[in-house]
Amino acid sequence: MNLTVVGTGYVGLVTGACFAEMGNTVTCVDVDAAKIAKLKEGIIPIYEPGLDALVTTNYREGRLRFSTSLEEAMDGSGVYFIAVGTPPGEDGSADLQYVLAVARQIVDEASCARVLASHDEGVSRASYAAFLREQEGLKARRPRCC
Repeated sequence: MNLTVVGTGYVGLVTGACFAEMGNTVTCVDVDAAKIAKLKEGIIPIYEPGLDALVTTNYREGRLRFSTSLEEAMDGSGVYFIAVGTPPGEDGSADLQYVLAVARQIVDEASCARVLASHDEGVSRASYAAFLREQEGLKARRPRCC
């Protein structure tokens, strides 16, 4: 199965590496070009026991890829995990602007999104429901593929 993980921090990189280890083809995407370049060189930006070996092996074997282009990563993928930052908003709640921006790009560009998930518990069903209602017109024009 082809998966896309957006974000290469503690959640995204570990998620991508573990799914790749299970035999999936995973593309991890990040807007930080320097971080992506380091990952391609085998330099892991975070510490998690055993992560170096998982990333190195799966990258070398072609199951784990890194990109700065979500559009490129979406080619052939129908499952998307959003693992981008959710800094605190002014009122202390999670600021979902980055999560929803990625979700909007996926909805706009994906030929078929079977699963759209976020790691952050601050992304409530109500948040996604409101977002999907906002996108309803786009969804109605898209051919059914799932």
